Amino acid sequence: MSELIFDKSKAGRRCAVIPCRDVAAVCVPERYRREVKAELPEVSEIDLVRHYTNLSRKSYGVDNGFYPLGSCTMKYNPKINEDAAELKGFTDIHPLQPESAVQGCLEVMHTLSEYLCEITGMEAMTLQPAAGAHGEFTALSMIKAYLLDRGETSRTKLIVPDSAHGTNPASANMCGFTVVNIPSTADGIVDIDALKNAVGGDTAALMLTNPNTVGKFEKNIEIIEKTVHDAGGLLYYDGANLNAVMGVARPGDMGFDAVHLNLHKTFATPHGGGGPGSGPVGCKAFLAKYLPNPVVKSENGIFSFERPEKSIGMSKSFFGNFLVCVKALAYIMTLGAEGIREAAENAVLNANYLQESLRGTYDIPFDGPCMHEFVVSLERLKRDTGITASDIAKGLIDRGMHPPTMYFPLVVHEALMLEPTETESRETLDSAAAALKDAIAAAYDNPQSLRDAPVSTPVGRPDETAAVRNPVLKA
Repeated sequence: MSELIFDKSKAGRRCAVIPCRDVAAVCVPERYRREVKAELPEVSEIDLVRHYTNLSRKSYGVDNGFYPLGSCTMKYNPKINEDAAELKGFTDIHPLQPESAVQGCLEVMHTLSEYLCEITGMEAMTLQPAAGAHGEFTALSMIKAYLLDRGETSRTKLIVPDSAHGTNPASANMCGFTVVNIPSTADGIVDIDALKNAVGGDTAALMLTNPNTVGKFEKNIEIIEKTVHDAGGLLYYDGANLNAVMGVARPGDMGFDAVHLNLHKTFATPHGGGGPGSGPVGCKAFLAKYLPNPVVKSENGIFSFERPEKSIGMSKSFFGNFLVCVKALAYIMTLGAEGIREAAENAVLNANYLQESLRGTYDIPFDGPCMHEFVVSLERLKRDTGITASDIAKGLIDRGMHPPTMYFPLVVHEALMLEPTETESRETLDSAAAALKDAIAAAYDNPQSLRDAPVSTPVGRPDETAAVRNPVLKA
Protein backbone atom coordinates (compact mmCIF):
# COMPACT_ATOMS: atom_id res chain seq x y z
CA MET A 1 0.00 0.00 0.00
CA SER A 2 1.34 3.44 -0.94
CA GLU A 3 2.12 5.91 1.82
CA LEU A 4 -0.15 8.91 2.14
CA ILE A 5 1.43 12.34 1.87
CA PHE A 6 0.58 12.74 5.57
CA ASP A 7 2.70 9.68 6.36
CA LYS A 8 5.71 11.48 4.87
CA SER A 9 5.11 14.62 6.93
CA LYS A 10 7.87 15.76 9.32
CA ALA A 11 7.42 18.84 11.47
CA GLY A 12 9.39 21.80 10.21
CA ARG A 13 9.98 20.62 6.65
CA ARG A 14 9.05 23.07 3.91
CA CYS A 15 8.69 23.29 0.13
CA ALA A 16 9.15 27.04 0.01
CA VAL A 17 10.44 29.96 2.05
CA ILE A 18 7.94 32.76 2.47
CA PRO A 19 9.66 36.17 2.15
CA CYS A 20 9.63 38.62 5.01
CA ARG A 21 6.60 40.87 5.16
CA ASP A 22 7.22 44.36 3.74
CA VAL A 23 3.70 45.72 4.22
CA ALA A 24 1.63 46.52 7.27
CA ALA A 25 0.14 43.52 9.03
CA VAL A 26 -3.60 42.98 8.84
CA CYS A 27 -4.92 40.64 11.51
CA VAL A 28 -7.83 38.34 10.82
CA PRO A 29 -10.61 38.99 13.35
CA GLU A 30 -10.66 36.50 16.18
CA ARG A 31 -14.07 35.12 15.23
CA TYR A 32 -12.73 33.95 11.86
CA ARG A 33 -9.60 32.25 13.21
CA ARG A 34 -9.17 28.49 13.55
CA GLU A 35 -9.45 27.00 16.99
CA VAL A 36 -7.08 24.18 16.05
CA LYS A 37 -4.13 24.12 13.69
CA ALA A 38 -4.85 23.06 10.08
CA GLU A 39 -3.77 19.48 9.44
CA LEU A 40 -1.46 20.07 6.51
CA PRO A 41 1.48 17.82 5.61
CA GLU A 42 4.97 19.24 6.04
CA VAL A 43 7.33 17.85 3.41
CA SER A 44 10.28 18.95 1.30
CA GLU A 45 9.82 19.85 -2.34
CA ILE A 46 11.60 16.73 -3.61
CA ASP A 47 9.44 14.47 -1.45
CA LEU A 48 6.33 16.24 -2.66
CA VAL A 49 7.30 15.92 -6.33
CA ARG A 50 8.28 12.27 -5.99
CA HIS A 51 5.09 11.40 -4.12
CA TYR A 52 2.71 12.76 -6.73
CA THR A 53 4.85 11.66 -9.68
CA ASN A 54 4.82 8.09 -8.38
CA LEU A 55 1.07 8.26 -7.80
CA SER A 56 0.53 9.44 -11.38
CA ARG A 57 2.45 6.41 -12.66
CA LYS A 58 -0.02 4.14 -10.90
CA SER A 59 -3.02 5.65 -12.69
CA TYR A 60 -4.10 4.08 -15.95
CA GLY A 61 -5.40 6.18 -18.81
CA VAL A 62 -5.59 6.20 -22.58
CA ASP A 63 -2.07 7.68 -22.70
CA ASN A 64 -0.77 4.56 -20.92
CA GLY A 65 -2.23 1.82 -23.05
CA PHE A 66 -5.21 0.13 -24.69
CA TYR A 67 -8.52 1.32 -23.23
CA PRO A 68 -11.42 -0.50 -24.95
CA LEU A 69 -14.21 0.79 -22.69
CA GLY A 70 -17.33 0.02 -24.73
CA SER A 71 -19.87 2.82 -25.31
CA CYS A 72 -17.58 5.35 -23.63
CA THR A 73 -15.23 5.97 -26.57
CA MET A 74 -12.04 6.44 -24.59
CA LYS A 75 -10.14 7.71 -27.61
CA TYR A 76 -6.72 9.29 -27.70
CA ASN A 77 -6.71 13.03 -26.95
CA PRO A 78 -4.35 14.83 -29.37
CA LYS A 79 -2.02 17.17 -27.50
CA ILE A 80 -2.63 20.01 -29.95
CA ASN A 81 -6.13 20.26 -28.46
CA GLU A 82 -4.61 20.80 -25.01
CA ASP A 83 -2.24 23.44 -26.39
CA ALA A 84 -5.15 25.34 -27.94
CA ALA A 85 -7.14 25.28 -24.70
CA GLU A 86 -4.13 26.62 -22.77
CA LEU A 87 -3.84 29.80 -24.85
CA LYS A 88 -3.94 32.89 -22.62
CA GLY A 89 -6.80 34.39 -24.58
CA PHE A 90 -8.97 31.48 -23.46
CA THR A 91 -7.70 30.87 -19.94
CA ASP A 92 -7.45 34.48 -18.72
CA ILE A 93 -11.04 35.53 -19.40
CA HIS A 94 -14.01 35.78 -17.07
CA PRO A 95 -17.59 34.80 -17.99
CA LEU A 96 -18.89 38.17 -16.78
CA GLN A 97 -16.72 40.19 -19.15
CA PRO A 98 -18.62 42.30 -21.71
CA GLU A 99 -19.24 40.68 -25.09
CA SER A 100 -16.98 43.24 -26.80
CA ALA A 101 -14.00 41.98 -24.77
CA VAL A 102 -14.42 38.27 -25.60
CA GLN A 103 -15.21 38.28 -29.30
CA GLY A 104 -12.69 35.52 -30.00
CA CYS A 105 -14.29 33.23 -27.44
CA LEU A 106 -17.76 33.91 -28.80
CA GLU A 107 -16.46 33.13 -32.28
CA VAL A 108 -15.17 29.77 -31.00
CA MET A 109 -18.61 28.95 -29.61
CA HIS A 110 -20.40 30.10 -32.76
CA THR A 111 -18.02 28.25 -35.10
CA LEU A 112 -18.17 25.03 -33.09
CA SER A 113 -21.98 25.22 -33.03
CA GLU A 114 -22.03 25.60 -36.82
CA TYR A 115 -19.68 22.65 -37.32
CA LEU A 116 -21.70 20.44 -34.98
CA CYS A 117 -24.89 21.39 -36.82
CA GLU A 118 -23.23 20.41 -40.08
CA ILE A 119 -22.02 17.07 -38.69
CA THR A 120 -25.42 16.19 -37.18
CA GLY A 121 -27.79 17.70 -39.74
CA MET A 122 -29.33 19.97 -37.11
CA GLU A 123 -30.20 23.65 -37.46
CA ALA A 124 -29.45 25.08 -34.02
CA MET A 125 -27.13 24.14 -31.16
CA THR A 126 -26.42 24.87 -27.49
CA LEU A 127 -23.07 24.14 -25.88
CA GLN A 128 -24.31 24.49 -22.29
CA PRO A 129 -24.89 20.92 -21.09
CA ALA A 130 -21.99 19.56 -19.06
CA ALA A 131 -22.10 15.93 -20.26
CA GLY A 132 -24.19 13.37 -22.11
CA ALA A 133 -26.90 12.72 -19.53
CA HIS A 134 -27.16 16.46 -18.94
CA GLY A 135 -27.64 16.84 -22.70
CA GLU A 136 -30.41 14.24 -22.60
CA PHE A 137 -32.17 16.12 -19.81
CA THR A 138 -31.80 19.42 -21.68
CA ALA A 139 -33.15 18.05 -24.97
CA LEU A 140 -36.09 16.33 -23.27
CA SER A 141 -36.86 19.55 -21.38
CA MET A 142 -37.04 21.31 -24.75
CA ILE A 143 -39.32 18.62 -26.14
CA LYS A 144 -41.57 18.89 -23.10
CA ALA A 145 -41.73 22.68 -23.44
CA TYR A 146 -42.64 22.29 -27.11
CA LEU A 147 -45.46 19.84 -26.34
CA LEU A 148 -46.84 22.00 -23.53
CA ASP A 149 -46.68 25.04 -25.77
CA ARG A 150 -48.89 23.19 -28.24
CA GLY A 151 -51.29 22.08 -25.54
CA GLU A 152 -50.41 18.42 -26.06
CA THR A 153 -50.49 17.58 -22.38
CA SER A 154 -51.59 14.00 -23.05
CA ARG A 155 -48.23 13.15 -24.61
CA THR A 156 -46.56 11.86 -21.47
CA LYS A 157 -44.85 8.67 -22.63
CA LEU A 158 -41.29 8.29 -23.85
CA ILE A 159 -40.36 5.14 -25.73
CA VAL A 160 -36.93 3.76 -24.88
CA PRO A 161 -35.59 0.55 -26.52
CA ASP A 162 -33.82 -1.94 -24.28
CA SER A 163 -30.66 -1.37 -26.34
CA ALA A 164 -30.48 2.29 -25.29
CA HIS A 165 -27.97 3.80 -22.91
CA GLY A 166 -28.88 3.43 -19.27
CA THR A 167 -29.19 7.16 -18.67
CA ASN A 168 -32.07 7.48 -21.16
CA PRO A 169 -34.86 6.24 -18.89
CA ALA A 170 -33.43 8.20 -15.96
CA SER A 171 -33.44 11.45 -17.96
CA ALA A 172 -36.97 10.76 -19.19
CA ASN A 173 -38.18 10.17 -15.64
CA MET A 174 -36.52 13.33 -14.36
CA CYS A 175 -38.42 15.31 -16.98
CA GLY A 176 -41.70 13.83 -15.78
CA PHE A 177 -42.28 11.39 -18.63
CA THR A 178 -43.41 7.80 -18.26
CA VAL A 179 -40.92 5.37 -19.80
CA VAL A 180 -42.19 2.68 -22.16
CA ASN A 181 -39.54 0.05 -22.75
CA ILE A 182 -39.60 -1.93 -26.00
CA PRO A 183 -37.54 -5.05 -26.74
CA SER A 184 -34.91 -5.79 -29.34
CA THR A 185 -35.08 -8.54 -31.91
CA ALA A 186 -32.74 -11.52 -31.95
CA ASP A 187 -30.33 -9.56 -34.17
CA GLY A 188 -30.06 -6.70 -31.67
CA ILE A 189 -32.18 -3.97 -33.26
CA VAL A 190 -35.53 -2.36 -32.43
CA ASP A 191 -38.54 -4.65 -32.71
CA ILE A 192 -40.70 -2.76 -35.21
CA ASP A 193 -43.91 -4.57 -34.27
CA ALA A 194 -43.36 -3.71 -30.61
CA LEU A 195 -42.70 -0.09 -31.56
CA LYS A 196 -45.89 0.13 -33.62
CA ASN A 197 -47.86 -1.29 -30.69
CA ALA A 198 -46.29 1.22 -28.30
CA VAL A 199 -46.88 4.49 -30.17
CA GLY A 200 -50.09 6.45 -29.97
CA GLY A 201 -51.65 9.72 -28.95
CA ASP A 202 -49.78 9.64 -25.65
CA THR A 203 -46.33 9.32 -27.27
CA ALA A 204 -44.08 12.30 -26.60
CA ALA A 205 -40.93 10.97 -28.24
CA LEU A 206 -38.67 8.03 -28.96
CA MET A 207 -35.16 8.06 -27.49
CA LEU A 208 -32.89 6.08 -29.77
CA THR A 209 -29.19 5.32 -29.52
CA ASN A 210 -27.90 4.68 -33.03
CA PRO A 211 -25.70 2.76 -33.50
CA ASN A 212 -27.19 1.10 -30.47
CA THR A 213 -25.47 -0.26 -27.39
CA VAL A 214 -24.84 -3.71 -28.86
CA GLY A 215 -22.99 -2.07 -31.74
CA LYS A 216 -25.64 -2.40 -34.44
CA PHE A 217 -26.92 0.30 -36.78
CA GLU A 218 -30.71 0.42 -36.87
CA LYS A 219 -31.29 -0.74 -40.45
CA ASN A 220 -35.01 0.06 -40.15
CA ILE A 221 -34.38 3.67 -39.23
CA GLU A 222 -36.72 5.01 -41.92
CA ILE A 223 -39.57 2.81 -40.67
CA ILE A 224 -38.83 3.89 -37.09
CA GLU A 225 -38.89 7.56 -38.08
CA LYS A 226 -42.18 7.28 -39.96
CA THR A 227 -43.83 5.24 -37.20
CA VAL A 228 -43.07 7.78 -34.49
CA HIS A 229 -43.74 10.91 -36.54
CA ASP A 230 -47.01 9.54 -37.91
CA ALA A 231 -48.12 9.06 -34.30
CA GLY A 232 -47.30 12.70 -33.56
CA GLY A 233 -44.21 12.01 -31.47
CA LEU A 234 -40.73 13.47 -31.81
CA LEU A 235 -37.43 11.68 -32.37
CA TYR A 236 -34.51 12.16 -30.00
CA TYR A 237 -31.08 10.83 -30.99
CA ASP A 238 -28.65 9.79 -28.28
CA GLY A 239 -25.39 10.74 -29.99
CA ALA A 240 -23.05 8.99 -27.58
CA ASN A 241 -22.15 6.50 -30.33
CA LEU A 242 -21.72 9.10 -33.07
CA ASN A 243 -18.06 8.09 -33.41
CA ALA A 244 -19.19 5.28 -35.70
CA VAL A 245 -21.08 7.45 -38.18
CA MET A 246 -19.75 11.03 -37.98
CA GLY A 247 -19.08 12.35 -41.46
CA VAL A 248 -20.89 9.33 -42.91
CA ALA A 249 -24.52 9.66 -41.78
CA ARG A 250 -26.37 12.46 -39.99
CA PRO A 251 -29.16 12.15 -37.41
CA GLY A 252 -30.97 15.07 -39.02
CA ASP A 253 -31.10 13.27 -42.34
CA MET A 254 -32.54 10.23 -40.59
CA GLY A 255 -35.46 12.37 -39.45
CA PHE A 256 -34.43 13.10 -35.87
CA ASP A 257 -35.63 16.32 -34.27
CA ALA A 258 -33.02 16.65 -31.50
CA VAL A 259 -29.66 15.14 -30.63
CA HIS A 260 -27.08 15.37 -27.91
CA LEU A 261 -23.36 14.84 -28.49
CA ASN A 262 -20.57 13.84 -26.14
CA LEU A 263 -17.62 16.07 -26.96
CA HIS A 264 -15.60 14.13 -24.38
CA LYS A 265 -16.17 10.95 -26.41
CA THR A 266 -16.57 11.68 -30.10
CA PHE A 267 -14.44 14.79 -30.36
CA ALA A 268 -11.40 13.67 -28.38
CA THR A 269 -11.45 15.84 -25.29
CA PRO A 270 -10.29 14.28 -21.99
CA HIS A 271 -12.84 11.99 -20.40
CA GLY A 272 -13.64 10.72 -16.94
CA GLY A 273 -10.82 11.46 -14.51
CA GLY A 274 -8.99 13.31 -17.28
CA GLY A 275 -11.36 16.21 -17.52
CA PRO A 276 -14.95 17.48 -17.52
CA GLY A 277 -17.49 16.46 -20.12
CA SER A 278 -19.58 18.44 -22.55
CA GLY A 279 -22.93 17.42 -24.03
CA PRO A 280 -24.12 19.93 -26.63
CA VAL A 281 -27.71 19.63 -27.84
CA GLY A 282 -28.73 20.24 -31.44
CA CYS A 283 -32.24 20.55 -32.79
CA LYS A 284 -34.29 21.30 -35.87
CA ALA A 285 -35.47 24.86 -36.41
CA PHE A 286 -38.91 24.37 -34.86
CA LEU A 287 -37.31 23.54 -31.50
CA ALA A 288 -34.69 26.32 -31.58
CA LYS A 289 -36.88 28.79 -29.70
CA TYR A 290 -36.71 26.49 -26.65
CA LEU A 291 -32.90 26.22 -26.46
CA PRO A 292 -31.21 27.16 -23.17
CA ASN A 293 -30.37 30.81 -22.71
CA PRO A 294 -28.15 32.23 -24.12
CA VAL A 295 -26.98 31.22 -27.59
CA VAL A 296 -24.36 33.00 -29.69
CA LYS A 297 -25.44 34.87 -32.80
CA SER A 298 -23.34 36.59 -35.46
CA GLU A 299 -24.30 39.77 -37.28
CA ASN A 300 -21.94 41.65 -39.59
CA GLY A 301 -18.95 39.91 -38.06
CA ILE A 302 -19.92 40.85 -34.49
CA PHE A 303 -20.76 38.10 -32.03
CA SER A 304 -23.22 38.46 -29.19
CA PHE A 305 -25.53 36.51 -26.91
CA GLU A 306 -29.25 36.29 -27.47
CA ARG A 307 -32.10 34.66 -25.57
CA PRO A 308 -34.22 32.21 -27.56
CA GLU A 309 -37.86 33.30 -27.67
CA LYS A 310 -39.23 30.56 -25.40
CA SER A 311 -36.02 29.36 -23.77
CA ILE A 312 -36.22 26.66 -21.11
CA GLY A 313 -33.73 28.80 -19.17
CA MET A 314 -30.12 28.03 -18.37
CA SER A 315 -29.17 24.38 -18.09
CA LYS A 316 -25.74 25.25 -16.66
CA SER A 317 -24.15 28.32 -15.16
CA PHE A 318 -22.75 30.67 -17.76
CA PHE A 319 -21.92 29.06 -21.10
CA GLY A 320 -20.95 25.40 -20.59
CA ASN A 321 -17.49 23.88 -20.20
CA PHE A 322 -15.85 26.34 -22.55
CA LEU A 323 -12.31 24.96 -22.66
CA VAL A 324 -13.69 21.52 -23.56
CA CYS A 325 -15.38 23.21 -26.50
CA VAL A 326 -12.05 24.76 -27.53
CA LYS A 327 -10.48 21.29 -27.58
CA ALA A 328 -13.33 19.86 -29.65
CA LEU A 329 -13.09 22.68 -32.17
CA ALA A 330 -9.33 22.10 -32.47
CA TYR A 331 -10.01 18.42 -33.13
CA ILE A 332 -12.59 19.12 -35.83
CA MET A 333 -10.45 21.77 -37.54
CA THR A 334 -7.39 19.50 -37.45
CA LEU A 335 -9.19 16.59 -39.13
CA GLY A 336 -11.47 18.48 -41.49
CA ALA A 337 -14.45 16.88 -43.22
CA GLU A 338 -12.39 14.10 -44.78
CA GLY A 339 -10.61 13.28 -41.53
CA ILE A 340 -13.83 13.17 -39.52
CA ARG A 341 -15.23 10.57 -41.91
CA GLU A 342 -11.97 8.60 -41.95
CA ALA A 343 -11.93 8.49 -38.14
CA ALA A 344 -15.42 6.96 -38.12
CA GLU A 345 -14.54 4.44 -40.81
CA ASN A 346 -11.37 3.38 -38.97
CA ALA A 347 -13.29 3.03 -35.70
CA VAL A 348 -15.70 0.63 -37.41
CA LEU A 349 -12.84 -1.21 -39.13
CA ASN A 350 -10.94 -1.68 -35.85
CA ALA A 351 -14.01 -2.94 -34.02
CA ASN A 352 -14.78 -5.48 -36.72
CA TYR A 353 -11.15 -6.61 -36.86
CA LEU A 354 -11.07 -7.23 -33.12
CA GLN A 355 -14.47 -8.91 -33.16
CA GLU A 356 -13.40 -11.35 -35.86
CA SER A 357 -10.11 -11.98 -34.06
CA LEU A 358 -12.07 -13.15 -31.02
CA ARG A 359 -14.74 -15.12 -32.85
CA GLY A 360 -14.53 -18.77 -31.86
CA THR A 361 -12.92 -17.97 -28.51
CA TYR A 362 -15.63 -15.63 -27.27
CA ASP A 363 -19.36 -16.07 -27.89
CA ILE A 364 -20.69 -13.20 -29.99
CA PRO A 365 -24.47 -13.05 -29.47
CA PHE A 366 -25.32 -10.85 -32.45
CA ASP A 367 -24.15 -12.12 -35.82
CA GLY A 368 -22.73 -10.05 -38.64
CA PRO A 369 -20.60 -6.92 -38.76
CA CYS A 370 -20.63 -4.45 -35.88
CA MET A 371 -20.21 -0.71 -35.90
CA HIS A 372 -17.71 0.94 -33.51
CA GLU A 373 -18.20 -1.55 -30.67
CA PHE A 374 -19.36 -5.10 -30.06
CA VAL A 375 -20.56 -7.27 -27.21
CA VAL A 376 -19.42 -10.75 -26.21
CA SER A 377 -21.11 -13.12 -23.77
CA LEU A 378 -19.29 -15.21 -21.18
CA GLU A 379 -22.41 -17.01 -20.02
CA ARG A 380 -21.17 -20.34 -21.38
CA LEU A 381 -17.73 -19.83 -19.81
CA LYS A 382 -19.34 -19.18 -16.41
CA ARG A 383 -21.42 -22.31 -16.77
CA ASP A 384 -18.38 -24.42 -17.73
CA THR A 385 -15.77 -23.03 -15.34
CA GLY A 386 -17.43 -20.73 -12.80
CA ILE A 387 -15.34 -17.84 -14.14
CA THR A 388 -17.40 -14.67 -14.67
CA ALA A 389 -17.12 -11.67 -16.95
CA SER A 390 -15.83 -9.75 -13.95
CA ASP A 391 -13.07 -12.31 -13.40
CA ILE A 392 -11.97 -12.04 -17.04
CA ALA A 393 -12.03 -8.24 -16.85
CA LYS A 394 -9.83 -8.22 -13.75
CA GLY A 395 -7.52 -10.76 -15.35
CA LEU A 396 -7.02 -8.39 -18.28
CA ILE A 397 -5.54 -5.81 -15.92
CA ASP A 398 -2.69 -8.22 -15.16
CA ARG A 399 -2.27 -8.64 -18.90
CA GLY A 400 -1.59 -4.95 -19.45
CA MET A 401 -4.90 -3.60 -20.73
CA HIS A 402 -7.83 -1.76 -19.24
CA PRO A 403 -10.94 -3.92 -18.88
CA PRO A 404 -13.85 -3.37 -21.26
CA THR A 405 -17.31 -2.44 -20.00
CA MET A 406 -18.79 -5.24 -17.86
CA TYR A 407 -22.37 -6.44 -17.52
CA PHE A 408 -23.78 -3.95 -19.99
CA PRO A 409 -26.00 -3.98 -21.92
CA LEU A 410 -28.36 -5.93 -19.68
CA VAL A 411 -29.87 -7.76 -22.66
CA VAL A 412 -26.66 -9.86 -22.84
CA HIS A 413 -25.80 -12.09 -19.88
CA GLU A 414 -22.21 -12.01 -18.59
CA ALA A 415 -21.49 -9.27 -21.11
CA LEU A 416 -18.24 -7.58 -22.02
CA MET A 417 -18.46 -4.66 -24.44
CA LEU A 418 -15.36 -3.62 -26.38
CA GLU A 419 -14.70 -0.43 -28.33
CA PRO A 420 -11.16 -0.15 -29.71
CA THR A 421 -11.55 3.34 -31.34
CA GLU A 422 -9.90 4.53 -34.55
CA THR A 423 -6.41 5.39 -33.35
CA GLU A 424 -5.32 1.91 -32.28
CA SER A 425 -2.86 0.13 -34.55
CA ARG A 426 -3.25 -3.39 -35.88
CA GLU A 427 -0.39 -4.47 -33.62
CA THR A 428 -2.24 -3.13 -30.57
CA LEU A 429 -5.41 -4.94 -31.58
CA ASP A 430 -3.48 -8.18 -32.10
CA SER A 431 -1.90 -7.81 -28.67
CA ALA A 432 -5.32 -7.16 -27.11
CA ALA A 433 -6.80 -10.20 -28.82
CA ALA A 434 -3.93 -12.32 -27.51
CA ALA A 435 -4.55 -11.06 -23.95
CA LEU A 436 -8.29 -11.72 -24.23
CA LYS A 437 -7.67 -15.24 -25.52
CA ASP A 438 -5.06 -15.92 -22.84
CA ALA A 439 -7.58 -14.96 -20.16
CA ILE A 440 -10.05 -17.50 -21.54
CA ALA A 441 -7.35 -20.16 -21.55
CA ALA A 442 -6.59 -19.36 -17.91
CA ALA A 443 -10.27 -19.86 -17.05
CA TYR A 444 -9.86 -23.53 -17.97
CA ASP A 445 -6.24 -24.11 -16.97
CA ASN A 446 -5.81 -21.95 -13.86
CA PRO A 447 -9.16 -20.42 -12.84
CA GLN A 448 -7.89 -19.39 -9.39
CA SER A 449 -5.47 -16.96 -11.01
CA LEU A 450 -8.44 -15.06 -12.41
CA ARG A 451 -10.32 -15.16 -9.11
CA ASP A 452 -7.26 -13.60 -7.46
CA ALA A 453 -6.70 -10.98 -10.16
CA PRO A 454 -5.47 -8.34 -10.31
CA VAL A 455 -2.21 -9.03 -8.53
CA SER A 456 -0.05 -6.49 -10.40
CA THR A 457 -1.78 -3.35 -9.12
CA PRO A 458 -1.25 -1.23 -5.99
CA VAL A 459 -4.70 -2.30 -4.79
CA GLY A 460 -5.74 -5.89 -5.33
CA ARG A 461 -9.24 -7.28 -5.67
CA PRO A 462 -11.54 -5.83 -3.01
CA ASP A 463 -14.16 -7.86 -1.20
CA GLU A 464 -17.13 -6.68 -3.27
CA THR A 465 -19.72 -8.34 -1.06
CA ALA A 466 -18.34 -6.69 2.07
CA ALA A 467 -18.13 -3.36 0.25
CA VAL A 468 -21.84 -3.51 -0.61
CA ARG A 469 -22.94 -4.65 2.85
CA ASN A 470 -20.62 -2.39 4.84
CA PRO A 471 -19.68 0.57 2.68
CA VAL A 472 -17.07 2.99 4.00
CA LEU A 473 -18.39 6.33 2.79
CA LYS A 474 -15.65 8.50 4.28
CA ALA A 475 -12.10 8.06 5.48
